Amino acid sequence: MRKMFASKKSLALAVGLSVLLLSGCVTVPDSIRGTTETPQMNLVAVQGAPQIYVGQEARFGGRVVSVANDKNRTRLEIAAVPLDSSAAPVLGEPSIGRIVAYYNGFLDPVDFRNQLVTVVGPITGAENGTIGNAPYRFVTLNVNGYKRWREVKEVVMPPQPMGPWGWGYGGPYDPRWGRGFGPAWGGGYDTGPARVETVVTE
Repeated sequence: MRKMFASKKSLALAVGLSVLLLSGCVTVPDSIRGTTETPQMNLVAVQGAPQIYVGQEARFGGRVVSVANDKNRTRLEIAAVPLDSSAAPVLGEPSIGRIVAYYNGFLDPVDFRNQLVTVVGPITGAENGTIGNAPYRFVTLNVNGYKRWREVKEVVMPPQPMGPWGWGYGGPYDPRWGRGFGPAWGGGYDTGPARVETVVTE
């Protein structure tokens, strides 16, 4: 009985450690972590009254619409979208507004135009501009840190049945060996087509 209790305790501890390790994997990159625990990320609120937020650190991200180089700085116009737990722009989400981010230095338009980026820095107010022929008021900030993200294609396989040992396909067998292994443990594997998804990564 003691051995059984000890094994259950060990299993629970192992599961707990696994959860902690997995949760610790999702972190905000150092370059966009900022200096405050909770940078402003509610762009809609800032758009309503930019003057209230001047000086407050913010973190916004999305797709770079345009890049303009001045003598000593670069202007990034970004169509902002919600960010995930690692501060990466969420693919497929509609824009929640446009921001203008000023970087003190040169950023090559080739490297940034139409790319996904997250920026962090103090809000400086707002400036008037246009989107097409429509007037627009852009929230502005100075960039203290930024992160460019990559969009990559990943092949996602269809879900597979689980056997008593934790493997798919009815047991510890290579699925390439065919469908006839272990019907009593899940009846083979899903032969549906794999799909290709675009994901955001560092």
